[in-house]
Amino acid sequence: MKSLSPIPICGNPASPYTRKMVSLLRYRRIPYSIKWGDPRSFLKNSNIDEPKPILLPVMIFDVDGEEKAVCDSTPILRHLETEFSKRRVIPSDPSLAFLNYVLEDFGDEWVTKYMFHYRWNFKDDIENASTRLPLLHDMSLDERSHREFKKYVADWQTNRLWVVGSNEITAPIIEASYKRFIEQLEESLARHSFLFGNRPSSADYAIYGQLTQLIGFDPTSRAIAYDRSPRVISWLDLMEDMSGLEPDETDWLSLENALENLSSIFQEIGRVYIPALLANAQGIASNAESWETQIDGAIWEQKCFPYQAKCFKWINDEFNELSEDDQSIVSSFLSKTGCEKLILKD
Repeated sequence: MKSLSPIPICGNPASPYTRKMVSLLRYRRIPYSIKWGDPRSFLKNSNIDEPKPILLPVMIFDVDGEEKAVCDSTPILRHLETEFSKRRVIPSDPSLAFLNYVLEDFGDEWVTKYMFHYRWNFKDDIENASTRLPLLHDMSLDERSHREFKKYVADWQTNRLWVVGSNEITAPIIEASYKRFIEQLEESLARHSFLFGNRPSSADYAIYGQLTQLIGFDPTSRAIAYDRSPRVISWLDLMEDMSGLEPDETDWLSLENALENLSSIFQEIGRVYIPALLANAQGIASNAESWETQIDGAIWEQKCFPYQAKCFKWINDEFNELSEDDQSIVSSFLSKTGCEKLILKD
């Protein structure tokens, strides 16, 4: 796979993964050209097949001489790391890179639960999102079409809260986790400008993408953040365009300092995300339709998702690439933060 120049992107400002990748491309000074809207409209006038499934953002690359649409931010980001050597977002230290991988996955797969829950669980947020999202597809909608589209979006998305496991039982778990997390991030930012020091990592961008919605789009979660986490709000504004930052290899934290800085966030990962990862992986392995486990003192039930089972496997693959010494250090940290079950034993 080879990048076109500029890289064509189709996405939506209300998509956390679109915002993740656009901000990352700005920081890395990789040329891109973005079209806002439905990728299906973008692709139907081309000879490029739609990716299956089609998710935001869709980016176009040259694959063996043919243009191909790709839409998973994690492998795209890593492809860019291999193709462009400057201003990388994955730490060069293997142990830091592993911790960064876990945090990026947490942002992409758990922090997004906060986002979807807050957007479609509260009256003011539903009104806000269902009003604005149709206009992001077509600004010139007439009033009747806008009303119909608004109702369709609200009905469709509120009926999909089960996708992230949001319901009356799990809502308090999601909301408490969000509040703890933004306070933990606040504490981290009081010590360093980014999660791994004085330059942004891919984990910063994954979390940034979700927070562009939780703080920049959705009113209920925004009010919570404004009350609790002023540094996170300022960090979010700065992260939008870090193209002027001149990073140096020494800007990454030492492993010892990173472990200290990230301890509370990893405790949150162990508390809420790892039980979900394990239960989902076990459900997929047994060909179950759904999984059930206890998370933070309540029963959480959710449909099984093959992709999140892949995420669990990929995390273990990353761990297995570490040297024995690095595995020992990382394993000790994971045990101290309640994350030891993240790594499968032989």
